Amino acid sequence: MADKASMEKKNDTKRVSAKAAKSPETAAKSSARKPAKAAAKASPARSAVPESTAAYSGSAEAVTKPTLLSGGNPQIAKGYGDAPVQAYIAAMPGWKSDLGRRLDALIERTVPDVRKAVKWNSPLYGMEEQRWFLGIHCFTKYIKVAFFRGTSLHPVPPGESKQKEVRYLNIHEDDELDEAQFAAWVKQASQLPGERM
Repeated sequence: MADKASMEKKNDTKRVSAKAAKSPETAAKSSARKPAKAAAKASPARSAVPESTAAYSGSAEAVTKPTLLSGGNPQIAKGYGDAPVQAYIAAMPGWKSDLGRRLDALIERTVPDVRKAVKWNSPLYGMEEQRWFLGIHCFTKYIKVAFFRGTSLHPVPPGESKQKEVRYLNIHEDDELDEAQFAAWVKQASQLPGERM
């Protein structure tokens, strides 16, 4: 019994001394792997920079083409300010992108201090924090401009809604945009209480 215990002790001693006798290269590789593994565990799987920021950060390498949802509406991450709106406009397919730029410029020219955001994959325009008077959305054959207090505008925009106060202006590819009328609606809408969203 004593012989068996002393033999196990010798075997344990041999294992320990074998580990200690590792070549310096093997030991260096082993210790180099440990911090790398620890760093991999500590760092998140995704980049700390949100994908939505990379999509319109301005560098050509970071720009990724957004997914188009049903009807060709760009999928743009929620964001506030001009950058996400410009990313949405740039991603609008075909003729819609040019019209999107034109509408955005008209809105800015009419209401220079307008606030902008993208929520629910639609650009929104407003005057106060979290209160919006107008939204834009792409559909297969047209762009829909939603005036959230549209029934209070004169004349009332032509497109009816299931929502009591909302009115739409649907713009198709071959439609002539009456810029003066659109600007008048934007000006009136910006002076009404915005819709909280």
